[in-house]
Amino acid sequence: MEQNSWHRLGAEELQKIFGVQPQTGLREEEATERRKENGYNELTEGKAISPLTLLLNQFKDFMVLVLMGATFISGLLGEYLDAITIIAIILLNGVLGFVQEFRAERSLRALKQLSAPTAKVIRDGKSQTLPAKMLLPGDILLLESGDRIPADVRWLECSALYVEESALTGESLPVSKHSQPIHAEEIPLGDQKNIGFMGTMVTRGTGKAIVVRTGMDTEMGKIADLIQNTDAQETPLQHRLEQLGKILIYVALGLTIVVVLAGIMHGQPATAMFLAGVSLAVAAIPEGLPAIVTIALALGVQRMIKRKAIVRKLPSVETLGCASVICSDKTGTLTQNKMTVTQVWSGGRSLEVTGEGYSPTGQILLKGRAVELKNDQSLRRLLQVSALCNNAEIVETFPEDQGKRKKGKDNDSDKEQQGQAVWELKGDPTEGALVALSSKMGLTPQFLAGTYTREKEFPFDSERKLMSVVVEHPGGRMVCTKGAPDVLLNRCSYLLWEGAVVPCTPTLRQKVMDANEAMASGALRVLAMAYRDLRPNEVVGEDKEAESQLIFVGLAGMIDPPRREVRDAISITRRAGIKTVMITGDHGTTAEAIAHQLGILQRGGTVLTGSQLSRMDDDELDKVSDNVFVYARVSPEHKLRIVKSLQRHGHVVAMTGDGVNDAPAIKAADIGISMGITGTDVTKEASSLILGDDNFSTIVAAIEEGRNIYENIRKFIRYLLASNVGEILTMFFAMMLGLPLPLVPIQILWVNLVTDGLPAMALGVDQPEKDLMEHKPRGAKENIFARRLGWKIISRGLLIGLCTLGAFWLTLRIAPENPDQLILAQSVAFATLVMAQLFHVFDCRSSRSVFHRNPFQNKYLVLAVLSSIILMLAVMYLPVLQPVFKTVPLNFREWCLVLVAAGIPTFLMGAGSVWGGRRNRHSMNRGGRPVIKSTKISA
Repeated sequence: MEQNSWHRLGAEELQKIFGVQPQTGLREEEATERRKENGYNELTEGKAISPLTLLLNQFKDFMVLVLMGATFISGLLGEYLDAITIIAIILLNGVLGFVQEFRAERSLRALKQLSAPTAKVIRDGKSQTLPAKMLLPGDILLLESGDRIPADVRWLECSALYVEESALTGESLPVSKHSQPIHAEEIPLGDQKNIGFMGTMVTRGTGKAIVVRTGMDTEMGKIADLIQNTDAQETPLQHRLEQLGKILIYVALGLTIVVVLAGIMHGQPATAMFLAGVSLAVAAIPEGLPAIVTIALALGVQRMIKRKAIVRKLPSVETLGCASVICSDKTGTLTQNKMTVTQVWSGGRSLEVTGEGYSPTGQILLKGRAVELKNDQSLRRLLQVSALCNNAEIVETFPEDQGKRKKGKDNDSDKEQQGQAVWELKGDPTEGALVALSSKMGLTPQFLAGTYTREKEFPFDSERKLMSVVVEHPGGRMVCTKGAPDVLLNRCSYLLWEGAVVPCTPTLRQKVMDANEAMASGALRVLAMAYRDLRPNEVVGEDKEAESQLIFVGLAGMIDPPRREVRDAISITRRAGIKTVMITGDHGTTAEAIAHQLGILQRGGTVLTGSQLSRMDDDELDKVSDNVFVYARVSPEHKLRIVKSLQRHGHVVAMTGDGVNDAPAIKAADIGISMGITGTDVTKEASSLILGDDNFSTIVAAIEEGRNIYENIRKFIRYLLASNVGEILTMFFAMMLGLPLPLVPIQILWVNLVTDGLPAMALGVDQPEKDLMEHKPRGAKENIFARRLGWKIISRGLLIGLCTLGAFWLTLRIAPENPDQLILAQSVAFATLVMAQLFHVFDCRSSRSVFHRNPFQNKYLVLAVLSSIILMLAVMYLPVLQPVFKTVPLNFREWCLVLVAAGIPTFLMGAGSVWGGRRNRHSMNRGGRPVIKSTKISA
């Protein structure tokens, strides 16, 4: 039998296929034989990678190999401090990578914890409790409220049975289950009402079921398989740094070899040139780059924690910075996961209800004005029925109690902050919404309990679609009923209309149905309320007797409302050129309504359902996915296909979610984001980023942080490489012109230490530029040197090299044959090179020039530059260090030469930028049309 067809079979066919009777279950002998074929009911792990292998894999990266080479060379030169530093950097990066990958492999273990530990099963005609892993296809299970379903089952008997499936299907409310066959060929998981799935929870009622799938064959098993076989994506930052490392090693070594050969050809000693070349190679390769990247990311992580985002993988923050699509789950992410009554229809009037969640604070408004309950009999009766025909309870707790409660996704336990109070729901979310509705007008269950006493209850079931209670009060007894509007209206003979009970005429009946249709079209879940007074001695023995000759009192429309801050967050992401896509297990109508409210569904955008998606192959999906903004009634496989389709379009995809069903797609996405409060452990383990407040707007903060981190990384790459190019070209031009060495090897290494350390790190914590979130996300395959960064590096490096060499030559030409003059010229070149790089570090803060930003805004950078200047002066003015570094003190005239030469590159670049900006403004004033950024999309 095909695994996706169990819903189509009747009870007798199932019993025949499995050879079992519901009264007796499997015999132990049969169970033993079946276990040989089916194995145990557990989720199996793929071939595990040993921790040692994971650790060794961290040292295969190309940049790491370059660093190892730099370590070896530093050791040969006797630069043991440099060698120790580089080794520490390699080990730090290796340990961080190992920890991240080792934690990521725990996703499946968290998934296995969702399996039920035990199950109540009928074997040999007796009810017994067995370990869940001992279950087999054909076993008969007995399940009740609070039980976790231990395998995929087909329901044989259901009594008011509801199952919470949101972690698997995304359905926001517990699902009513039944035992009748469903004859459709293929239907989404959320619509398989006669199937129970492993890991989901029974929230109400009882049921008997037959096990149809176990272990890895279950829907939960399919997710486990997807997690194991879905490769985590290499982040754009990792890709770009690998590219950069290869470019640096080849260019640096190539130029170094040319410098050494040119020096030897012009008569320089081979040994001296070899040492100078090796020093130049060590200086040219920025071995501190991985450390600075790590530090920049780690500091970004600390800032993210303050903004309630927890980063599990360091590069993930930067990856968010280039995200072009956010795929978001609806329930609990875009919405509050709290059913709330927002509209009431009573006595022919449509009323608005204010307030959020389960808080009893709010009003009922008619045309914007608060309704007085004492003057409105129809509304008062509707609220009475809502509160009396109800088993939910809302409890007020206080902040000191919150820490004692376990956080987690639980529709039976939800909270809302209201002033100093926290309102906790105990019971069904739909009933909780009705309790909150009546409580807003003072008709709390506690208040009504003083007047009304429950005598009898007829529980809700999926067959009747009604619930009724019989209550006694000082004036007599009455029946209160709530349920589906069309069903309940057929049981009503009268209506409470404008304060009077009138016959339920066809005209009034149509008005009720029109009101119901209007509310349902707005994606509201609508419940109807009715009542009738009982005669003094009337006996109500069955639900049919109670639920007849009723008086219809009105409708209540409820929805899981959007989070207040999400619409603004989506508007910001849209201006930043980022598309938001809603992916949910809810029905299309509900999803579309929420998407319109939040501004997700753009003009011309489409909604795609899971059934439509199932009929598409990947090529067909690729043709439409760029224009789809809402996916409804989707399965875990669908979510994975959606993410991969968007990635094939070149998008960098961020996938958010909280349920088990989101885990495979979260792992496959470029960055996976899970909910910290409502998220399952499986989802958290598969994700890169956890939102501590389950707030979509926190993603916007993460995007801004990610963009800033990447721009800061580009800043210090620009700074480091321009500085290194300047060092190499200084030596290169000197050798080509036949000049003496402008820098001795130890000076080259000292320049590298002084300028590449603290200033570069300070750039890594630079503040973002004002228009950071007004640009489109950079392309996923954008080269690290894109947006003219390569030109900036080469041009600035060329100017630094020429100015340094110019200062060296001007000083040397006074007495070129004097050894003391050579040392003086080398000291001038040393000071010029250091100062030129320190001026340049301020220029790197802006994508334009140093004049576009306040140079003193970044206090860390100012302190870093001052410390570098002190270190430079130390080797020039401390007598104990002068012989070691081959330096002499400089006089006032020589310092003027140093500062002028060092300032020329910054002045020329800054002046050119200012002149270019004025020229652009001038051309616009003469009739030129300004270019409006396409990223500034109207909210």
